[in-house]
Amino acid sequence: MNEIDDDSPYEMIIEAHPKGLGLDLKSLFHYRDLLWLMVRRDLVLKYKQTFLGPLWVVLQPLLVTLVFSVVFARIVRVPTGGVPAVLFYLSSLLPWLYFSQSFNAISVSLLEQAPLFGKVYFPRLIVPISLVLSHLITFLIQLLVFSGVYFLFKEGIVGGENPLSLSLGGLPFLLLQTASLSLGVGLLFSAVTVKYRDLKNLLGILTQIWLYATPVIYPLSIVPEKWKWLMAINPMAWIIETYRHVFLGLNTLHLGLGILSILMTLLILAAGIIAFQKVERTFVDTV
Repeated sequence: MNEIDDDSPYEMIIEAHPKGLGLDLKSLFHYRDLLWLMVRRDLVLKYKQTFLGPLWVVLQPLLVTLVFSVVFARIVRVPTGGVPAVLFYLSSLLPWLYFSQSFNAISVSLLEQAPLFGKVYFPRLIVPISLVLSHLITFLIQLLVFSGVYFLFKEGIVGGENPLSLSLGGLPFLLLQTASLSLGVGLLFSAVTVKYRDLKNLLGILTQIWLYATPVIYPLSIVPEKWKWLMAINPMAWIIETYRHVFLGLNTLHLGLGILSILMTLLILAAGIIAFQKVERTFVDTV
């Protein structure tokens, strides 16, 4: 989008995206104020007209962690590597919730925002990016809660000292990968659900399947050798294991699995952006 007449600053040209991975970063930066307005709107609307409001940010993961601790640690006896079950499950559940809630919200964003898209121009990618950022803010708040829970239960960690470790330096890169993967997956699904709207009904089922195919409620170490390939092609498997390593010092990270996870994340993100750009040109006419 470029100004074409100095005497008419409001006269603009709206250009189509170039084919392929042609991101108009200048346009995204130009609309940065709109981006933050949408982030704020997402946070406000999420808990508007709810009984407990923002408290759900804390209550939801804590309640699910309690259920996991009782069912899987006490009844099923899933090993937690000498770490209190509450810490084991909370350290993996929080990043999983960030990922799953982000990509589910992005997956239906084109459909839900179609009336707005039909009325005014702005870079459509602003909407999914705003959803990733609003859920990231929620995730960061939850991590503060996790740090409090950690200091309550850290004495139960087998093996002595285990601070919120030196690996915390890698947390920003881990957050970036999680955000990139959720954005890529969400963009892919949004491109599909625009054309086949009934597929959005499968999102909940697919999320549950992905949850059980990811070491959220169990450690990667207990996965049988014949199923390790499933972990290798699942970029979230390494991400979750790395969060546990960062927060609890658990697990020996596999370099090969990490490289594969990062490469798959980049591939999914690129595919998602290309698919999104392809459908955004015409979806208003078909929704």
